Amino acid sequence: MPENNGAATGQWSDPFTSFHFAIDVNGVTEGRFVECSSLGVDVEALQYREAGANEIVRKVPGQVNYSDLTLRYGMGNSLQLWQWMQSSIAGKVDRRNVSVVMYGHDGSTEVMRWNLRGAWPRSWRGAPLDALGNNVAIETLVLVFEEFERVAAGGGGGETETAEG
Repeated sequence: MPENNGAATGQWSDPFTSFHFAIDVNGVTEGRFVECSSLGVDVEALQYREAGANEIVRKVPGQVNYSDLTLRYGMGNSLQLWQWMQSSIAGKVDRRNVSVVMYGHDGSTEVMRWNLRGAWPRSWRGAPLDALGNNVAIETLVLVFEEFERVAAGGGGGETETAEG
């Protein structure tokens, strides 16, 4: 059951925290994701002047552009994400569905989900290595995708917002 957002009762509810999340990549069973950033969409604003009213500039929606999704994860023995990247390097794009799942304050109740369709890796960065440090080795994978939807927890068709390119 979704957490009460306070809208119906007029009561205050705390915003969700950014550290209760998971990444679900179709075909990847291992991966400790520590950061997910840059999920977004922009709609180009096309300008035109209306005939007979040249002093007024009108704007209409144009091309839709999605931001690349950046995933950071702890380096381990699994090669699943690297092999997915290798398919892109070889020119054989392996499109997969990816979900970014946000959990509530208890850390286990799903409150929001972004479903990305047609995602594939376009960039990989290895973990910085430092003999004098004591940090966890973190790799970075950047994904591009063709469309996404935002779904509220427990939502049916009425609570799904789709953005298509």
